[in-house]
Amino acid sequence: MSLCKECISGVRHEGEPEGKLEKIGGIECYVGTPTIDYPKDKVVLFLTDVFGLPLNNNKLLVDDFARNGFRTIAPDIFNGDPLPDSALNDPSFDRERWMAAHGPDSWKPIVDAVVAALKAEGVTRIGTTGYCYGAPPAFYLALSGASHVTVVSHPSRLQLEDLEKYRDQSKAPLLINSCEIDRAFPSEMQQKADEILGGGKFAPGYKRTYWDGCTHGFAVRGDMSDPKVKAGKEGAFKATVEFYIEHL
Repeated sequence: MSLCKECISGVRHEGEPEGKLEKIGGIECYVGTPTIDYPKDKVVLFLTDVFGLPLNNNKLLVDDFARNGFRTIAPDIFNGDPLPDSALNDPSFDRERWMAAHGPDSWKPIVDAVVAALKAEGVTRIGTTGYCYGAPPAFYLALSGASHVTVVSHPSRLQLEDLEKYRDQSKAPLLINSCEIDRAFPSEMQQKADEILGGGKFAPGYKRTYWDGCTHGFAVRGDMSDPKVKAGKEGAFKATVEFYIEHL
């Protein structure tokens, strides 16, 4: 039994993580398990931004999905090498080298191993939620038929051809949580996504939310003293949970 839409538990902005680290398919994962009865054959795969499992906000989001009745698993898609928080303000940090080391060849075997282990234990329905860097893995799993519902928030590294390929080959309903200021997924790409997937062109289901006054990263981290940013983070989370209730 999933929770009804009216019963959705909200997103937290601070606090102590409630989940635990465990190995799934040999991969380190942060796991949030619902305390209420939940469907054992369904899982949400949480595909992180570049800051990975060390970022407290990522762990809290995993916990918050679990509070809504979905066992939620965040695999370490960086194999112990997420972007350190300090890299943002460190001019000596070689971001290009780090990005080159973490292309699809690095994360595909990781998500494949986790999915295979989940299927072996009886999971038959997988929803993904990909943030920024986590969007291409979410698309990859949908295109390979491994996942059944896709959500991406302020996605990065997605091209027009990825959206067209998704329309033509995927069977997983897609929700995109987008925002006003986002170089990785700007307004032109947002409009193109609507043209390619909207208006019934993608039969399984397509929806895009748009959050005014928000910038890239808003669904995970942002200035909670700004009412628009707070509304965006809370709204994107609620939209994601509702999408899972409807489709997963």
